[in-house]
Amino acid sequence: MPASSAPRRVASVIHLRPEQEARYRELHRTVPQPVRDALSRAHITSYSIFLRDHTLFGYYEYTGDDYEADMAAIAADPDTQRWWTLTDPCQQPLDSAEPGERWVDAEEVFHLD
Repeated sequence: MPASSAPRRVASVIHLRPEQEARYRELHRTVPQPVRDALSRAHITSYSIFLRDHTLFGYYEYTGDDYEADMAAIAADPDTQRWWTLTDPCQQPLDSAEPGERWVDAEEVFHLD
């Protein structure tokens, strides 16, 4: 994607284990700076996670030009891997997730600029 084009909007969902809600909230009060930096290096902006009825909804905008490579860089980052060892036990993939898939993409059905 050329840098001058509109950002790619990405939304995904996963369940939050009810018994892990307090832990998950506490973890996200102080997301480690190296994890935040890895996201920024991968051209992730406007990243938010919302919670409703034990379902987490994540949204971010991607401004880079090689999404797959940037996502692979995040996954390979040691600080992010450590972060996921803390957050993954709080989450439960949706029934529709493929084996090994955690957060599942949500389809955009409407957008207003």
